[in-house]
Amino acid sequence: MLSLLFMAKKKKRTLEETVLLIQQGEQYLLDEIIRSYKPFIAKTVSSVCRRYIYETDDEFSIGLIAFNEAIEKYSTERGSSLLSFSEVIIKRRVIDYIRKQSKNQHLSLDLTNEKNDEESAGAIIVNELSLDDYNKKNDEQLRKDEIIHFQELLTSFDLNFSDLVENSPKHFDARKSAILTAKMLVDNQELKEMLFTNKRLPIKQLETMVDVSRKTIERNRKYIIAIALILASDYVYMKDYIKGVLET
Repeated sequence: MLSLLFMAKKKKRTLEETVLLIQQGEQYLLDEIIRSYKPFIAKTVSSVCRRYIYETDDEFSIGLIAFNEAIEKYSTERGSSLLSFSEVIIKRRVIDYIRKQSKNQHLSLDLTNEKNDEESAGAIIVNELSLDDYNKKNDEQLRKDEIIHFQELLTSFDLNFSDLVENSPKHFDARKSAILTAKMLVDNQELKEMLFTNKRLPIKQLETMVDVSRKTIERNRKYIIAIALILASDYVYMKDYIKGVLET
């Protein structure tokens, strides 16, 4: 009996629970997590750079800073694990770094080869084409990552992409109204917490805040939930779609 009690006390914390303690001030745990997850950081950075990354590389330092940023910004309300969230952050920061470095290299080439304008311009064009191709491929990969993470999040709400296709409002005005309803939900901390805690749309509370009938909210329930999940999370590409609808 005593041994069982001891084992219960020694129960290992989840990574997300440890992160919450760090955010609450237990900073001594930060070094422990970073030390344990250096292989994960290196692997994630290497997948972007397409070569093995060592801890002495500048790209690894960028990944380390990004991992720390993810720990600071992580919230269980995002609906994904810390590692899924930090993977997205690390990849974006490393890609931003690579783009910045490439632009600096182009500028350096331009300044140091003024006497060979044609040769310099050709080198820059080749480099820019390579960089554009690289950026397109990585943007495509980030979009795929977002879809995978979003699919996992939908599953936790007992939803899937088929539900969204079948329940998406057919008319533009109806879609825009549903998106605005979802935005109002996410902007209200209490309603957002209710959504993530209960895994259900707080229709009763929501209908008092929007100029939409309860029947309409219920009919678009699955679509509103999906849009709210996108707005409450770090989905850059999906948010661009929502922004486009709202600005039309």
